[in-house]
Amino acid sequence: MSKYNGPANELLEHIGGKDNIASVTHCVTRMRFVLKDPQKADIEKIESIKLVKGTFTQAGQFQVIIGNEVSDFYNEFVKVADVESASKDDAKEAAKQNMSWLQRMIAHLADIFTPLIPALVVGGLILGFRNVIGDIKMLENGTITLVESSQFWAGVHHFLWLIGEAVFHFLPVGITWSITKKMGTSQILGIVLGLTLVSPQLLNAYGVAGGAEIPVWDFGFAQIDMIGYQAQVIPAILAGFVLAILERRLRSFVPNSISMIVVPFFALIPTVLIAHIVLGPIGWTIGSFISDVVYSGLTSAFGWLFAAIFGFAYAPLVITGLHHMTNAIDLQLMSEFGGTNLWPMIALSNIAQGSAVLAMIYINRKNEEEKQVSIPAAVSCYLGVTEPAMFGINLKYGFPFLAAMIGSLAAAVISVGSNVMANSIGVGGLPGILSIQAQYWGMFTIAMIVAIIVPFLLTIVFSKTKMNKFAVKK
Repeated sequence: MSKYNGPANELLEHIGGKDNIASVTHCVTRMRFVLKDPQKADIEKIESIKLVKGTFTQAGQFQVIIGNEVSDFYNEFVKVADVESASKDDAKEAAKQNMSWLQRMIAHLADIFTPLIPALVVGGLILGFRNVIGDIKMLENGTITLVESSQFWAGVHHFLWLIGEAVFHFLPVGITWSITKKMGTSQILGIVLGLTLVSPQLLNAYGVAGGAEIPVWDFGFAQIDMIGYQAQVIPAILAGFVLAILERRLRSFVPNSISMIVVPFFALIPTVLIAHIVLGPIGWTIGSFISDVVYSGLTSAFGWLFAAIFGFAYAPLVITGLHHMTNAIDLQLMSEFGGTNLWPMIALSNIAQGSAVLAMIYINRKNEEEKQVSIPAAVSCYLGVTEPAMFGINLKYGFPFLAAMIGSLAAAVISVGSNVMANSIGVGGLPGILSIQAQYWGMFTIAMIVAIIVPFLLTIVFSKTKMNKFAVKK
């Protein structure tokens, strides 16, 4: 008999039985349940199971933290429960029945950007490396850059822009593709739509912002501005959803015998027209307004206050799932200002949560059972993945979570006060420094040290005061 048989049976019982499971899947460390009646789950008894490291509910899914053994445990659980395995996409769709309209909107936004993260991470690292070799005068007493000193490095700098441009300037292609993939419509049409937003025929978005004369398509009775939407997020999102909705509507009544011809034609052409006449200008205006408000807030005399609020509140946003909304804002800031001062604060928040766990490892250093959860959680946090640390340790005790929030606040104020900018999003935790523009590495390093020391010390102090009464001991 498998060593997971007993815990699997216990979990099945305390989750409300087989009849209460609408869907179940797993990720790297967690079981993800969509429950028909979440109230039937006995959280206290579930968390008393030796193999379980913690529980939380997010995006309509009841999630049980198992750790690195989750894959083997999951296989035993579905066998014991006699339920079918579900894909992550199936589970997400099933989970939406437990979401509010706001949670559904945020889940859709997360589904769009999650597939793009690997490219954004690579692009950010490339831009950071280009800044190091092309902008920092590190040779001959600080008078010339690597690019200026060597044809080899000049060639590397030039070549790497090929990838950087593909990731960021042609970002609308990735967004429209991701939307059609999510909506189950023709992905190639999404790619084509995205290309029509960034075509070389159009005046580059940066040229438009610079005041260059805008060419037009002249139809005699009307003219349409030939504007490109390079690196623009909202125009691509609006256009992508219009294309997907239009295609789905057409497929609902066009006969299958002619759908291959009729549907792509009457879905793509109207969408491209609408995108350039209506959606593009509207999306540009909305995106510019949002980025201007955020950037102005962060660079104003009250930027420290904005940073303090964001640094303190980001971790609670992760619990609700609202943090996914920052991806679109970060990308818009990058488009408008050549970098984002929001992402550095997110990376610092990751570090702060990890440091609070590090303190708990020290406090509970004689608890071998908890080390099995806390050590991997701290490592994961320092690499930018906070959920195991937050839900497995910090929220369980309460005071480490607060200590991390305060440390994140202090580090965020230092970051924003020093005008730290990141090239891209996606690289979090300690490796987040690789996404920071090279001229700000010094100040970001100081902010990281604060994000490590303050939560660590505060967690130890809080553990010796009445604050530790909020701990939820197993």
